[in-house]
Amino acid sequence: MDKTYRFFPPLRLSLLLLALLALAGCRSPQLAEADIAVTVNVDGTTQAITVGAGSTVQQALQSAGITMGALDRADPPLYTVLSDGATIAIVRVQEIFETEEQVIPFDQQVVRNESLPEGETRLVQAGANGLQEITYRRVLENDAEISKSIVKSVILKEALPEIIMLGAQASFAPLPIPGKLAYIAGGNAWVIDASTANRVPLVTSGDLDGRIFRLSPRGDYLIYTRKSTRPADKEINTIWAVRTKPGSKPFSTGISNVVHFAEWIPGTSSFAYSTVEPRATAPGWQANNDLYRYSISTGEKRKILDANAGGVYGWWGMTFAFAPDGRLAYARPDGIGTVDLDGKSLKPLLDIVPLNTHSDWAWLPALAWGADSKTLFFVTHAPPPSLVSDEDSPFFDLSATSFENDTTVEIAQLSGMFAYPSVSPLQPNTRERQYQVAYLQAIFPEQSETSRYRVVVMDRDGSNRRTVFPANDAPGLEPQTPMWAPDPIDGQSGDFIAVVYQGNLWLVDTGNNQAFQVTGDGLVTRIDWR
Repeated sequence: MDKTYRFFPPLRLSLLLLALLALAGCRSPQLAEADIAVTVNVDGTTQAITVGAGSTVQQALQSAGITMGALDRADPPLYTVLSDGATIAIVRVQEIFETEEQVIPFDQQVVRNESLPEGETRLVQAGANGLQEITYRRVLENDAEISKSIVKSVILKEALPEIIMLGAQASFAPLPIPGKLAYIAGGNAWVIDASTANRVPLVTSGDLDGRIFRLSPRGDYLIYTRKSTRPADKEINTIWAVRTKPGSKPFSTGISNVVHFAEWIPGTSSFAYSTVEPRATAPGWQANNDLYRYSISTGEKRKILDANAGGVYGWWGMTFAFAPDGRLAYARPDGIGTVDLDGKSLKPLLDIVPLNTHSDWAWLPALAWGADSKTLFFVTHAPPPSLVSDEDSPFFDLSATSFENDTTVEIAQLSGMFAYPSVSPLQPNTRERQYQVAYLQAIFPEQSETSRYRVVVMDRDGSNRRTVFPANDAPGLEPQTPMWAPDPIDGQSGDFIAVVYQGNLWLVDTGNNQAFQVTGDGLVTRIDWR
């Protein structure tokens, strides 16, 4: 096939080129088409600038020589592509930190004292203002303040509350008592010495949390825990100590985060304690299951037991109990045993089926040594009578282990999970080393977690059992450990027990079940008697 090639004649090509040149001559110059006008509002002035088409806000500001600070803001944003006639607004942002001191006004606390006549007042402590340093963060936009917030607050000096004692004398007859009886009322610590009419405030800070509250064996010192002023996930509480002489000044031991256990070591001026680590999640801590010793006279701290997992539900923690002869027992949710103080190890004695609480708390078996250091009383988790799993059993018994013949016996069935056994001092004028045991009996044993209780007293072998307080037709009391008097009270038929009942301190004669109300303000939460 023949191929035919067509060519433009020279004249026709010339005419085409002339037409193209004429068309190009009708358009604007290329440079004028690429420029756009932009207005910039910055630092209180307005600037008109010309930039190339397609420029961003950032490029326009660079072209105008305008510098942006780290916090400055542009409207529209720096990455925006501009159009002709656009306006750019620059907001100058400043961040200023200022520190100032502020006075913390002191509070006024009124402490009811039943040893003063009704209506009489007495100044216990003069108030003093505190001082705090506050750091503010101020944010300014174009020199106008838009926000001011506190970023740091430091207490330079704690405010000292003014404490006024208000007389609220009740008509309760005074009763002589042996030793010293301490109690917490309204977050303050009080001590009764020799007579229930003689009550003296020991600590008036108003922040005792009641987790630890123990008199020394001779009654000359009191250790107690105060709520921490720091966030709960940083520090739960702190341990303080004070002599039980009126006017003594409390002092910090430097120990913090003690939830379950702190107790005086028999025959010493030291106490042992176990710690936890604060947590933001329930229950608010992770137990260390450790044990330390603190000397009240020297302030020396020494480790007794290394931190450990603590067995089943070990996150909740362990508790301990000293025998009069210095031996130490432990309890945790899955068992009890003794502590080898020399070897710094645990010696399991009895496995206990842990209670499944289906919640963020764990049940700990309560412990109490016999007055002769030969028997350990404790609460056990009893098996269920039906198809309920062992861990869900609602039943609890009071048992005892004799270290003389290495036997364990059941002392009281269906006592309830909060039976809290407590042992009296050795009875005088007896051939055998006799003593009594008090414990709490749940009114509704199958619901002992929420049930109220009555105080039951028995001989050490479980015989001669009788309910001593409160009366059967009266409401029961909240779970607690009954406190035995250190010695008999002259003129009374039996040994005395102190309990908290409906927010008040009561003394109960275990010989005739006669009860004496000591306080009437309804503020008592914790007691100890030595």
